[in-house]
This record gives sequence, C-alpha cells and structure tokens, in this order.
Amino acid sequence: MTAVLSLTSPPLTDRLGEAAPAARAAAFSARVADAGATDVLRAAFEEFKGRIALVSSFGAESASLLHLVASVDAATPVIFLDTGKHFAQTLAYRRTLAETLGLKNVLDVQPAEGDLRAGDPDGKLWSTDPDACCALRKVRPLHSALAGFDAWISGRKQFQSAGRARLPKVELAPPHSKINPIAEWSREDVAAYAVKHELPAHPLVADGYPSIGCWPCTAPSDDPSDPRAGRWTGRAKTECGIHLRAVT
Repeated sequence: MTAVLSLTSPPLTDRLGEAAPAARAAAFSARVADAGATDVLRAAFEEFKGRIALVSSFGAESASLLHLVASVDAATPVIFLDTGKHFAQTLAYRRTLAETLGLKNVLDVQPAEGDLRAGDPDGKLWSTDPDACCALRKVRPLHSALAGFDAWISGRKQFQSAGRARLPKVELAPPHSKINPIAEWSREDVAAYAVKHELPAHPLVADGYPSIGCWPCTAPSDDPSDPRAGRWTGRAKTECGIHLRAVT
C-alpha cells in the first residue's frame, strides 16, 4: 500500500539548518521512501520550493511525467536541452505538449555558440566522438541551466535498462538532489497513464522508435524487449552523460 505523506511537514532545511546536499538528499529520500509519484512531487516542490526544475527530453515516454508535474504545479520550470540535433518531430511535439498540458515555464537550453565553434565547427562530432558531442550539447548546457536550482526531476525508470534496474526515487547528483518520481513504474504503468489522460504520443513512436534522442544517434528498432533500443546503435554507449554523476 502506498503511504500518504504529511505534506504539512516543514522543509528539511528548516529542521537541519543549511544541510549539506548529501544529508538533504538522504533525509528527503527517507521521507518519500513509500510515497507514490504524485506525493513525491508534492513533497519535492515543498522541500525545494522555487529551486527545483524538471529536465525533459520530450521523448517517447515523456508525456506522463510532464502531465503529472503540470497537475501539481504547471509553473514548474521545465528544461529542454535543445541540442540542435533533434528530430523536427521532437521540436513540434515539445510545442504540442507544452500547449496541451498548460506548461507555463518551458526553458529551451542550447549549447553556447562559442563552445560549438570551438568543439564542433562542422556539426559532425557525433560521428567521431559521441561522448564528446553529448558533453558539448547536453551535459555542459544542463550544468549551466541548473546553476540556480537545488534539485531536479528526471523521468528515468527502472525497467529501461540494466543500469537503471535499481534506480531509487532520490539520488545525490552533486550539488543537486535528483528526484525520480516514476522510477518504479513499469512500461505498462506509463502506457496506461497516457491512455487514461489521453496524452498525445510522440509521432516517431508509430514509426518504430522506442526511445528518441538526437537524430544522428537514434534509429528505429523492432526489439520489443529493449525500451532504449536504437540509441547509439553499434556502440557501447548507453547514456548521454547527464545522469552519470548521480550517487545513490
């Protein structure tokens, strides 16, 4: 049975003083250990009031978490990493979802022009060093975008890969707390939520894309057992890098 949180509890920083990020993340993790996704979000918005953002790819499974966040607080900052390499369909979907869900504060974060000129002048870094490309177009811009926040929300789920199989609801991603409110949802849970709330699907899902990132490194797949099939096909790479600094 899912526990019901006492959302009137004072923020942990009121009880712990200026707690170190690790202590704050650990205390918040204990607070929401048995909570459902909506209560995790409510507690997070209370604890990190005004200093928490959702980071969303507006990809194949993004709509459910975006809807959850909008239902709790539609003014929550939503950071979209506009890498300059997204499918046109993703950019259109980002606009459609923001309008449909009433999201009031979607922030399109782009890599710095100077960094692109220095690190990827011909736009083909993805073909020779995809890790460096992701660092340039995702990791570095996100680091800058999160400078004013104490916590951020991710849509990762345990079923997505072996590396995420033990994903907790709360992690420490120094200096931030990272909240994974739907970490324990199954693929069926995500799909059922989208159907229940009549959420529009990413247009590329119907074309066989189970997971959608930048167009040069994303391909369709007919492997139903791998939710992230088609990403960086033929390479050992499985993550873009924005989630590699988290500490459970």
